[in-house]
Amino acid sequence: MDASTPVQQTGIGVVVPYDFALDRELWRWVPHDISLHVTRMAYVPLAATMEMAIHVSDPALVARGATEVRVVCPLVTAYACTSGSFVGGLAGEAALVAAMKEAGAPAAVTTSGALLTALRHLGINRLATATPYTADLTAGLTGYLREAGIDVVAAAGLGLTSEIWTVPYDVTAQLVRDTDRADAEAVFISCTNLPTYDVIARLEAELGKPVLTANQVTMWSSLTMAGRKAVGPGQQLLAR
Repeated sequence: MDASTPVQQTGIGVVVPYDFALDRELWRWVPHDISLHVTRMAYVPLAATMEMAIHVSDPALVARGATEVRVVCPLVTAYACTSGSFVGGLAGEAALVAAMKEAGAPAAVTTSGALLTALRHLGINRLATATPYTADLTAGLTGYLREAGIDVVAAAGLGLTSEIWTVPYDVTAQLVRDTDRADAEAVFISCTNLPTYDVIARLEAELGKPVLTANQVTMWSSLTMAGRKAVGPGQQLLAR
């Protein structure tokens, strides 16, 4: 290729809550000719609680974000938020996808919807979940998964309401170890604001099962819908 010719980029729009801090992590799953176009919701003074999850689950807010990135013509638009996409159950998640499409996205996905797609892809029906959330939000994730027919055999959270992006890898890894059970076919680490990229492969090797994470499934599903493959050495989801 002529060095003076720009690489043709495929765009993916990403709508995130106002406190999202892991733009750089999302890019780690992305091939060099994919561009992420990230937009945030307007700030409101809420901690990362059930109240915030309900606020950011509003289809109108998500549609506004999809509208803001529409001008750059992304092939897919993702709502990268786990709690905001599971708190309304399956119907609420479907409403978010519909809102993004009505706002002009040719294809749309949410983190919680992407999780269900990943579980079906891997043939997983029994899951353990590790979250940074308070107990009610952790229970909300369990309820969403059970509504979708997934058996949650264990669930635990860190009880955090702020600065989730600062949680060290070793804290997350130990939470996963403590939550995993022999009858869990996989472990899901929730929250797009929790760093996970570098713990996935080593936890999978240690536990002998898939370890899925919020940002991973969001990027995997978005890229799959765009006809591309996510980048993540040693991550079982991306190898199947």
